[in-house]
Amino acid sequence: MHGNIQINRLPSLDEPASITALSEILIDCVDGGASVSFMHPLTPSRAEDFWRGIAPGVAAGERILLVAQDQDATILGTIQVVLSQPENQPHRADVAKLLVHRKARQAGLGAALVTAAENFAALAGKSLLVLDTVTGSTAERLYKRLGWQVSGIIPDYALWPTGGLCPTTVFYKKIGSGELA
Repeated sequence: MHGNIQINRLPSLDEPASITALSEILIDCVDGGASVSFMHPLTPSRAEDFWRGIAPGVAAGERILLVAQDQDATILGTIQVVLSQPENQPHRADVAKLLVHRKARQAGLGAALVTAAENFAALAGKSLLVLDTVTGSTAERLYKRLGWQVSGIIPDYALWPTGGLCPTTVFYKKIGSGELA
């Protein structure tokens, strides 16, 4: 599947079809048990509100929104790079919301999205990336395989979508020389 997939940057979330597709992926991930900031059941209107809420940051270039699309332009996965940081951290960005629809998993989309996020962050002048993910998850194994470094584990950090606390692993990755004057 990865051979027919393209990773594209969405410059805006002006198209209702994009918001609908991204909402369906978010709902699918929550339905599948992913701890990605939302509780189950996640309604379409709540998911659409999330995407509409980040739309201004995407349009302003404060947030890079990448999507994995098949040959029919169907969105199967997404990841974000949050470029906007405090003034004493201009070299850093947060990687957020790696989401791959369950029907498209185990085909390299997650790795392709993370790699693209790293590349876009470097092009934006960032040299340090940080993220967090559920400890023991498939995503944690993916980040380790892609060379991300564990900073630490925070117990009871978030709730699973159906309740109950889960630990989170915090990662970082240096992607450039990163020396700022």
